[in-house]
Amino acid sequence: MVNTEDRIIAVLIYGISYFTALIGPIILWLLFRNRSEFVDFHGKQYLNILISFTLYTFVGLVLMLVGIGFIILWILPIISLVMVVVAAIKAFYGEYYRVPGIFRLIRQ
Repeated sequence: MVNTEDRIIAVLIYGISYFTALIGPIILWLLFRNRSEFVDFHGKQYLNILISFTLYTFVGLVLMLVGIGFIILWILPIISLVMVVVAAIKAFYGEYYRVPGIFRLIRQ
């Protein structure tokens, strides 16, 4: 069972991402990753989400040359929002949730 403080910090990593996409979650993760395996897991998970959607956005920008990029760039923020909210809810309930469809560049 994951303690309440670790669950709150993991949820904050996801929640603060809407105010500071990179700096806030990284600061929280760096401060608390050595104290909790759970926070370390969710910090890495968030960074993988951020990296993946940055790459997906780049692909969408390139695909704008053939017209389909507009659709991709319209859908990506919605999918990102849903994935981050689901991951935050899973973190709140103390679950180790691996978001589907993202690159695992930072290993857990």
